[in-house]
Amino acid sequence: MTDLADPGRPPAGTATAQVRTGARTRAWRRPAAALLAYAGVRALGLLVLAVWSTARGGSAHKLLTARWDALWYVRVAEGWYGYRVRLPDGGVHSDLAFFPLLPALERGLAELSPLTAGDAGMVVSWLSSLAAAWALYLTGARLHGHRAGVCLAVLWAAVPVGVVQSMAYSESLFTALAAWALWSVLSGRWVWAGTLAALAGLTRPVGAAVVAAVWIAALLELRRERRGPGSRMALGLLLAPAGWLGYVVWVGFRTGSVTGYLDIQSQWGNGFDGGWAFAGFIWENLTGTVVGGLGLLTGVALVIWLYALCVRQRQPVTLLVYAGVVVLLALCAKGYFGSKPRLLLPAFPLLLPAAAGLARWTTARATAALCTLAAASACYGAWWLNGTGPP
Repeated sequence: MTDLADPGRPPAGTATAQVRTGARTRAWRRPAAALLAYAGVRALGLLVLAVWSTARGGSAHKLLTARWDALWYVRVAEGWYGYRVRLPDGGVHSDLAFFPLLPALERGLAELSPLTAGDAGMVVSWLSSLAAAWALYLTGARLHGHRAGVCLAVLWAAVPVGVVQSMAYSESLFTALAAWALWSVLSGRWVWAGTLAALAGLTRPVGAAVVAAVWIAALLELRRERRGPGSRMALGLLLAPAGWLGYVVWVGFRTGSVTGYLDIQSQWGNGFDGGWAFAGFIWENLTGTVVGGLGLLTGVALVIWLYALCVRQRQPVTLLVYAGVVVLLALCAKGYFGSKPRLLLPAFPLLLPAAAGLARWTTARATAALCTLAAASACYGAWWLNGTGPP
């Protein structure tokens, strides 16, 4: 039989394939804009840090890979656990305070490449920060549209302590795992949510916030739909606490104490006291350097106000629970008060109200505002790391 179809028209199957290819291309291009903008902000921060450090006769590379907590992660990566430092006052700092996923990745990457463990940690952080920015974009775009997703990724890059995202620290890795876990909850992928929550629990103590977010979101969904958990949800819920709980239990066996991990944190001066010690620190600053105390009060008030905006914005419960627990643990922990901005870095839902607001601005105004924030963050980060830096 002769084919009477129009010879100038592609076959139906070809047209369908072209539509699908175009859809896939657009699906990649949209987050690509957020990732490029995020990378641009972080590149600016690293450039300013390099220039600032060189002018002071220092090394940006050393600040990023071989200072403060990064040294502890490297020690774990190179010799696993067992390193302790005895302080002049008789106290002991143990490397068991540091969760194992980042040093494990450092060790693996260092063994497979010519990188040192510290450089491997920096690479892991850079790649993780891009993965986090991707998840942030998807979350913002799902809730408020494409522009809000891009703004959320850029705002996270441009927070004052954003330079930590480029250090051989665990904040970027944790935020990536937490953000993808929360995204998995929002999209109903419970096994992925539980797996990523377990990995986040192997990264930082605040992994408990991800576990709480996954569990409470699931329980509320079950209550709303009045049904039992399906097999995939049940598996996800079982997996979620495995990482955090597994490490804490392992430390307990290693130290011979049920409260082994809490005891180690106490030796470091850390612990949860409901914010009493932090309130005393603020009061000391108010009665001493008044400006410092007012600055601390302003910062705390800003964080609480942002969380209140998140509640008013009616964010999904999984985001509210996660951000609430991160903020609670950061503000109500004792010791290392200068670390609190860094501890709040994973609380990205706090930036969603600002991202949604910026998305309603004209492109020129939003770009100008984000560029200004990026420049301020780059300068602050360079000054901070070349000064006291993260404790």
